Amino acid sequence: MLSIYSILCSCSLASISNGLEVKISQSTADALTQFDTVSYLGKTSSTGDSLAFFGVPFAKAPIGDLRWAKPQRLEVSDLEHDKRPVDAKDFAAACLQGEHLADWYKNLIQSFSGDPSKFPDPEYSEDCLYLNIWAPLKSKPSSSKKRPVLVFIHGGSNKGGWSYEPNYIGEQFASRDAVVVSIAYRLGAFGYFSHPGLDQANFGLLDQIEALRWVVRNIANVGGDPSNITVAGESSGAHNIIQLLASPLATNLFQRAVVQSGGWAMYGTATKKSAEHTGLALVSSLIDDQHVEENSDDITKLRKLSASAILEKANEVYQGLSFAPVIDGDSVIQTMQQAVNAGELAKIDLIIGSNANEGLMYVDPSNTLEKWLSSNAPETKLSDIKKYLSSDGSLRNHLDELSTAFDFTCPSLMLAEAMSERGGRSWVYQFTKTRDGELGDAMGAYHGAELPYVFNTHDDWLPTSQTDQMLTQSIMTYWASFTQYGDPNGGSEATWPLFKGQGSSVQILGSRIYSQPHPSEALCAALAN
Repeated sequence: MLSIYSILCSCSLASISNGLEVKISQSTADALTQFDTVSYLGKTSSTGDSLAFFGVPFAKAPIGDLRWAKPQRLEVSDLEHDKRPVDAKDFAAACLQGEHLADWYKNLIQSFSGDPSKFPDPEYSEDCLYLNIWAPLKSKPSSSKKRPVLVFIHGGSNKGGWSYEPNYIGEQFASRDAVVVSIAYRLGAFGYFSHPGLDQANFGLLDQIEALRWVVRNIANVGGDPSNITVAGESSGAHNIIQLLASPLATNLFQRAVVQSGGWAMYGTATKKSAEHTGLALVSSLIDDQHVEENSDDITKLRKLSASAILEKANEVYQGLSFAPVIDGDSVIQTMQQAVNAGELAKIDLIIGSNANEGLMYVDPSNTLEKWLSSNAPETKLSDIKKYLSSDGSLRNHLDELSTAFDFTCPSLMLAEAMSERGGRSWVYQFTKTRDGELGDAMGAYHGAELPYVFNTHDDWLPTSQTDQMLTQSIMTYWASFTQYGDPNGGSEATWPLFKGQGSSVQILGSRIYSQPHPSEALCAALAN
């Protein structure tokens, strides 16, 4: 790495917002700025229009005594940079996890006749609390002095995923005059572990809160507005955002939210006490003593074990179980329904929605309509529910229709209505675009299908038509307007109506864009207990 003195002597000053400056090297296309008084060396794009800082630490490494502890603010002494800028040109390791998310991508690539061997597997580590930033260097004439900030929280069932998956690269969205930040958080048994010897359980959620605190402190140094932050996330990332809407620790850390395919958090939240039996089972499997005492000594022992040993056992103990925030009395203090009833839901601007075929690729071929209905719906409404299923659908399509509505659409509509009643504003969408060809038809508008349209990151193996490109520009325009003004309208796109409750129109984002009441609204009413 160049010394700070050799960098400075070849740098020019690039004003990026509100009088703030980033030093840009004329000879190496490097970018230099400070976060929490520490200098970081990033890079500029080949066009010179944007800059990027990758692998920036936002908390101390959660290892050793900090395993299963609240994230700790990073100190200058924690960085080994001997007075030189910290290199921030490369992504950091992803949080420790199994291969399920990478395998998901590879299977999807193969489904579209791509080459899964070309998928870039990340490096994994327990030391993973880092974030990435993309920021434009030149303001548009119509932009304000400070730029809106989009903080993206990745999905992956809270046990997989990373902040720089191919669909989350923020450079194209940053070209819409916004600062984009993608963050990491602890996963699986490292991020969501309940035990009687621990006061907290939602370490992954606490990491997200700490990252937002970092953004509030530092984002102005790359032109971002710390008072205009939108959190966005998909799947479990969206699920976590819903929990943040009622968390006292997240108050005033963001002003808007984009919740993509994550509504099921509205149904309920387990308590830490109820989740502790699984944590104790993990301890039992890792410690020779078959009788596990309910005290912190167990945690001390586990903190000395290798992370790989914990991951291996956790994959066995938690098999078939989900990782999600629980009510721990700290980061999560009540269910979302309790927060709604108590008027303690954050009053913000909200975009929320889901895709038309969220459950299609996950349909169990041995399942039947009757079996699904008996497990998930009130018996008295079975005939009504069947009445609202599409008349020409196959069993597979009906099961997709039901699971998509139950897990995604219905709770999303519920939250949108609750936000409207709270005094916030909600806009609801349904994403319906399928890729061209037989494979696209077979996959439908699958879980995660909207992401390349939000970030303009269409993979080479995805069949991408002019219609896909046009839809991309429309969705980016809606999202960019929302991050700037709290309203997706304002460009030349079709007007997106506010959602206020039953009968309200939602925006259909597909081969064409239009508004109508949600196609599953009647089905949701029938599914309601």
